Amino acid sequence: MSVETLTLGCRLNAYESEVIKTEALKAGLDNAIIINTCAVTAEAVRQAKQAVRKARRERPDARIIVTGCAAQTDPRAFGDMAEVDLVIGNNDKMQAASYAPMVFGTPLNDKVQVNDIMSVRETAGHLIEGMDGRARAFVQVQNGCDHRCTFCIIPFGRGPSRSVPMGVVVNQIKTLVQNGYREVVLSGVDITSYGGDLPGLPSLGTLVQAILRHVPDLPRLRISSIDSIEADTALYDAVASERRLMPHLHLSLQSGDDMILKRMKRRHSRADALAIVGKLRTLRPDMVFGADIIAGFPTEDDAMFDSTLRIVAEAGLTYLHVFPYSPRQGTPAARMPQVDGGVARRRAALLRAEGKRQVAALQASRVGMLESVLIERDGLGRTEQFLPVSVAGAQPGALLAVRVIGVGADGLIGEMLADAA
Repeated sequence: MSVETLTLGCRLNAYESEVIKTEALKAGLDNAIIINTCAVTAEAVRQAKQAVRKARRERPDARIIVTGCAAQTDPRAFGDMAEVDLVIGNNDKMQAASYAPMVFGTPLNDKVQVNDIMSVRETAGHLIEGMDGRARAFVQVQNGCDHRCTFCIIPFGRGPSRSVPMGVVVNQIKTLVQNGYREVVLSGVDITSYGGDLPGLPSLGTLVQAILRHVPDLPRLRISSIDSIEADTALYDAVASERRLMPHLHLSLQSGDDMILKRMKRRHSRADALAIVGKLRTLRPDMVFGADIIAGFPTEDDAMFDSTLRIVAEAGLTYLHVFPYSPRQGTPAARMPQVDGGVARRRAALLRAEGKRQVAALQASRVGMLESVLIERDGLGRTEQFLPVSVAGAQPGALLAVRVIGVGADGLIGEMLADAA
């Protein structure tokens, strides 16, 4: 058996797992399962521990290595698990040397090998040649976060904000395009803070424009979750002028109520969010938005929740990532008056239902339209707006012109017309 990685959590973790596997193999590691954990909620940490136990049951002879955000923020909790052989911090997980003790039998004083993430000042631009089983590839351009939202533990799992130099990002995307990838997703923890630590202070918009200028053969560039209040002029210009920049943005919204946003220590207001969505739609009328939203944040009453529920329809938000609030030890929100867990879950269900209604309306509006569809696996792809579409007979990796002829249980139904590449 070789090295298996198990990814929990965000798109950035998916990218990093590819690097982890490469580095672990470089070190000579064999017969190992590396679990790349998430810490965004208490439930995510519980699932990580569950994954560890399952891995040990299924592979009793394998070495179990735990890393990622949950391992960084609470390393001892995993180090105390009998099933775990080694715990590695978030920065060290993508370095071959971190796996050498497992390979060469070097005695460890402690199986917990986690350093101070807050002292890290650089993010390396790790080169990957592609991502197994995916039509699109994720590229890490930024890591860490300098903000301190009251509910969030992630800055303590990822460290300070740091950016990958533009030249490194461009060169990696060139390699991916040469390897046949037709879509690249720019990923990070706080991606709109990109460049603040680099010479010349380039912005995310500057990076996007550089990629599209220097990699003309890249058909589709997509941006992952953004903090919209940080969007820069160059990014707005790219949205308006670059058709290869996909018309789908996922917003780190969190709430639609001003008082809750203030208590979250967010930097935007309800009016800011609506204004930014409106501006982007003016620049690109086919723009579609997803959003992260927390239900049942401490002190949230019915009126506050109603403000959040209404903003879903007012902003036309689709693809909601809804989280019932769960307290994270060490965060200010954990010390605030809590909302009953059952109430938080009911509010989350209402938000998800509203999100589904918005998706259904968007799907219905696309019937009869001609779409550019990237096929991810046999017969299933995504439009530029990230809508799933079934296309009979389509092969993975193909970029097709597709006529939408209906809506099915799993998304749009399309009729293949031609290769759009």
